[in-house]
Amino acid sequence: MANDRALGGAILVGSILGIIIYGTLLWFWALIILEITAFLGVIVLLGILGWIGWTMATTPPPEPMPEMSGAGGQGATAPSAPNTGAADKKPSG
Repeated sequence: MANDRALGGAILVGSILGIIIYGTLLWFWALIILEITAFLGVIVLLGILGWIGWTMATTPPPEPMPEMSGAGGQGATAPSAPNTGAADKKPSG
């Protein structure tokens, strides 16, 4: 728990310092800083969209859920154990 608090405090201090540094850079070099910020924002947005597209394109579809039929219109029942077919097999010969 103490590590979480220390990490949270470090993130807070880093964020405040980042705001101060960004504001200072904007004061002196406004145009180039805004151009860099906009470019990085577009890169991040398109990178996330590309990652989502790649994940959707390469992830196999989920297996279909087995249909659960309740008796007499009752609610869904608990699924039974999968049928391995061992009881249905007869010895050949």
